[in-house]
Amino acid sequence: MPTAVGVVLVVVALGALGALAWRAWTNVHHVREQLATVSRQLETVGAPEAPSGEAAVIDAERLAAALNAAGVGVVVVDIEGRVKVRNPPAERFAGARHADALAEEVIDELLDRARRGEQGRRELQLFGPPREVLLVQAAPLLGTSGVLGAVAFVQDVSDARRVESVRRDFVANVSHELKTPIGALALLAETMAASPDPAVMSRLAERVQREADRLSSIIDDLLDLSLIEAQEAPSRETVPVDVLMAEAADQVEAQLALSGTPLLVHDVPRDLSVDCDRRQLVSAIRNLLDNAVKYSVGSPEPVELGAVPEGERVIISVRDHGIGIPSRDLERIFERFYRVDKARSRATGGTGLGLSIVRHIAQAHGGDVTVESREGEGSTFRLRIPITGRGIGQFSKPQHREVP
Repeated sequence: MPTAVGVVLVVVALGALGALAWRAWTNVHHVREQLATVSRQLETVGAPEAPSGEAAVIDAERLAAALNAAGVGVVVVDIEGRVKVRNPPAERFAGARHADALAEEVIDELLDRARRGEQGRRELQLFGPPREVLLVQAAPLLGTSGVLGAVAFVQDVSDARRVESVRRDFVANVSHELKTPIGALALLAETMAASPDPAVMSRLAERVQREADRLSSIIDDLLDLSLIEAQEAPSRETVPVDVLMAEAADQVEAQLALSGTPLLVHDVPRDLSVDCDRRQLVSAIRNLLDNAVKYSVGSPEPVELGAVPEGERVIISVRDHGIGIPSRDLERIFERFYRVDKARSRATGGTGLGLSIVRHIAQAHGGDVTVESREGEGSTFRLRIPITGRGIGQFSKPQHREVP
């Protein structure tokens, strides 16, 4: 291939690639403008101003390096269908087998159509592993003399499609969660308006209060989750771990009294501290306690709250002896609105957002949250947060106390 032609073909691919990479490949009009520009560049091959010799080689190497670093597959063919440019991200499909071979077939098909003057676009799902969603686009390279060749672009849009799916599910779940208490409030109000009996009115008023509280809880959790996700880095202050645990235990005191479930709080060293957003971390511990108490109703064993240092992190643990979590659900319980037992969850209340909030708070603080559980025996959640302060050996020995 002549050096000047190679330079122009790389320019063709790079020009169109810029449009697709920087505009997420959604603006078709912009892509067409880029294709028209690079097609005109092809007409300059052999012209006196075209680069030649050492300058042309340098230009080709520079553009090829930029094209390879872009992370998007690019294939350029001439009018006869001969491949002139195929960057490394597109090499994986050439002569591939299994799932990647399907992508190569789509690339070839769209390039053939593009050489006949047709633009094409296809979204392809490869079931892997790992699962991928590829967006393949092809367009003719047009010059004043007609079609000069074709270019195809292959972009991995798996993350974008995953985000879209999560967003759709989130909107659907929020709508459902809000519709339930709102519908109940409307029905209760209608019944109250039609009932002259003061006793009935009193019972209905209590139901209205519960549904209003439920609606308020959903909205509060949604706002908390939104703020946590929007906050790039939480504000930090050094807070003793025992203070965080005590504040969280105080917030579930009413729930503990209502359920009759005892809470056993293990003492931790007073000099064990973490740098954290105090409100957020208390919220995370409270959500873990709230979850444990709900699913421990009927168990004579207490819910246990404790913390121990481990390396450069502190592990805050919440253990219950309730109904436990099926193994098939363990990987999904931190998803928004995911419920292990929908019927039981409705009865116990809650928004289905608590554990998702815990996960986001843990990640925002550079930590994580894990769970171990067995059906019928209970669950243990562990929240790991980086430690502030002295080494492990300098912490005093923890004790424990029981919260009635």
